[in-house]
Amino acid sequence: MTKPAILTVDDDPAVLRAIARDLNSHYAEEYQIVSAPSGAVALQVLESLAAQDRQVALIASDQKMPEMTGVELLSRVREHAPDAKLVLLTAYADTDVAIRAINDIGLDHYLLKPWDPPEDKLFPIFDDLLVDWRNAHPEERGVRVVGHRWSAQSHEIKTFLGRNYIPYRWLDLERDEEAQRLHGGGVVDPAALPLVLIPDREPLRAPSPLDLARALDLRTTAEKPLYDLCIVGGGPAGLAAAVYGASEGLATVVVEAHAPGGQAGQSARIENYLGFPTGLSGADLTQRAVSQAARLNAEMVLARQVTAMEVRGPVRAVKFADGTEIEAWTVLIATGVSYRMLDAPGLAQLTGRGVFYGASATDARACVGEDVIVVGAANSAGQAVLNLAQYARRVVLAVRGKTLEEKMSQYLVERIYAAPNVEVRLQTEVSEGRGADHLETVKLHDHSTGATDEIETNWLFAFIGAIPRTDWLPDEVARDQLGFVLTGSDIAFGKGSWGWTLPRAPFALEASVPGVFAAGDVRRDSMKRVASAVGEGAMSVHFVHRYLATI
Repeated sequence: MTKPAILTVDDDPAVLRAIARDLNSHYAEEYQIVSAPSGAVALQVLESLAAQDRQVALIASDQKMPEMTGVELLSRVREHAPDAKLVLLTAYADTDVAIRAINDIGLDHYLLKPWDPPEDKLFPIFDDLLVDWRNAHPEERGVRVVGHRWSAQSHEIKTFLGRNYIPYRWLDLERDEEAQRLHGGGVVDPAALPLVLIPDREPLRAPSPLDLARALDLRTTAEKPLYDLCIVGGGPAGLAAAVYGASEGLATVVVEAHAPGGQAGQSARIENYLGFPTGLSGADLTQRAVSQAARLNAEMVLARQVTAMEVRGPVRAVKFADGTEIEAWTVLIATGVSYRMLDAPGLAQLTGRGVFYGASATDARACVGEDVIVVGAANSAGQAVLNLAQYARRVVLAVRGKTLEEKMSQYLVERIYAAPNVEVRLQTEVSEGRGADHLETVKLHDHSTGATDEIETNWLFAFIGAIPRTDWLPDEVARDQLGFVLTGSDIAFGKGSWGWTLPRAPFALEASVPGVFAAGDVRRDSMKRVASAVGEGAMSVHFVHRYLATI
């Protein structure tokens, strides 16, 4: 296969040679290093690469160039390299320009010159950006998924593979001759889709995520008979607890029903996380955390839905539908929340076939040149809008409230209103969805005017409400009327079937069953932010240690 390109741009020949030399020494095996002495030449190079159907992974440009600055160049490259990572090479005096470019043009990083030694100041930055780019552009070999783009199960399998960082090639039966050949022709039975082809494995037809995980040799069973800490849920809170628990010597296992990262793992951009001034994707944050937890010997059990928990004296057992279980001295509930389903007529039967809850990077790239509707008013909806707007012709954001500022961070509000192809409709709800085998039209009702507008679209992404995933917990674990887990001072002494009976007070993140803790969005009155979930996950390990010292 042809190597993806890395393009470097600088009007100083010595600097251009230096960065090309450094990049060739480190990346030549996987990437072709291409240089340009000016912005105008760089645009010509990108046009030529696009004509050859060549991928461009990263563009690094100097800022102070005559005729066209680096920011001006990088603002124009999306036409030929829509997914390339953008890096600005700049002097310290120009850092204000670089910081503004993060918002103005979606700059991924700025790098101060000089970058000596490159092993410390250049390669780690480019490595992270290129890994992120590679994750979004899996090589077209290995796993192949043959399906229909309006098959809900095909979408589920693609999402599972993408979120577990399994490279795959998608073959659409409507569009690809190879897909039709592999399928074998004849009438397409939606119930038999997708067909998943894995090298050296028998073909899988309409596999469940668990079947697929086993075929891919992902870990789906625990290794030990008893753990110090079993974490249910692999979102930011669960992964933080895994890192801190394993690093402090606790035998730790994480059980995840789908893929690590939770809702945050699907975020196109997290821009308010401390220490990442250019932001980072949810997938990048998740992959870093998973790698860190694995390096510290935390186990990860994937594609397993927990169905119950039992208290067996000092041991807590987490149970699965097939009768297997994991036993541990302590359990951390970190299952997060699910988006609430839209209740407008016609939408339920179109779920997974144009109506989606949450959005991944793969979903965004599928919307090129089309009209898209996003429903929601919190940060997750705002991030999705900005990501989708990079690909879609138009994005309509439907918000029930009177303002965006009520629930969304100001930096997102400003960027949404500044986006030329984003249309914000306040006091608006979805009133109906229509379509035969997939979504075709959506009706939006404006409560301020009473008007209803029908929009032709194949894509609706909903980010509303927060339903905690706690139906698997026993009655002894106290929850509020919405299902969020009560912890610490919210638990009453000796009241009700879940009253606290020990002479000590419950620890801050401890549930009504001693030795069971909750962290992140699943906990009552949590902040619903990635950083706070990470903090609670890390803090829970402190209380796990204190509890273990009492048994």
